[in-house]
Amino acid sequence: MPKQETTGIVRWRQWQGPGVEHLVLRQSADGISAESVAVSADAEPFAVHYRIACRTDWRTKQVEVNVVGGARVVLTTDGLGNWSKDGVPVAELTGALDPDLTVTPFTNTLPIRRLRLRRGEIAEIATAFIEFPDLRVVRNPQRYTCLEEDRRYFYESLVSGFSREVEIDGEGLVVTYPDFWQRI
Repeated sequence: MPKQETTGIVRWRQWQGPGVEHLVLRQSADGISAESVAVSADAEPFAVHYRIACRTDWRTKQVEVNVVGGARVVLTTDGLGNWSKDGVPVAELTGALDPDLTVTPFTNTLPIRRLRLRRGEIAEIATAFIEFPDLRVVRNPQRYTCLEEDRRYFYESLVSGFSREVEIDGEGLVVTYPDFWQRI
């Protein structure tokens, strides 16, 4: 019997300005992959192509990011919090399970799906936070609070104090990320 694969396309636009993202999400018995192109409308405009591969339990295996006409980085992880960047171990990222790319709301889906929090539950995590457009990677502790299952989460960066209530759909994909992204 052939393995069943599902493919979905999701698009977001920046809250203000012409920025847009087009993401293709594939799920199969072998794992999950996301491939996307995002065009930023920031003060320094840039475009990025990224791929994220995960196991079926939403634990990340690999992240590849290419800034169009610029930097490139490949991160790999064992899904247990051990990372390498372009093949070199990165001790600073030890314990991080998810990537966080500032150019997309999709990376919020990874911990939401992996953690499967119930209403009122809270989880503190660490991410491999990728800054744009230079692709610097740093460890970033975060907190997710489930406000309403399959509907709303409260996201907090424990370093910067940044926080937002994020609306999601039944698949854990962001619908509204106030002041940043909204689903088209």
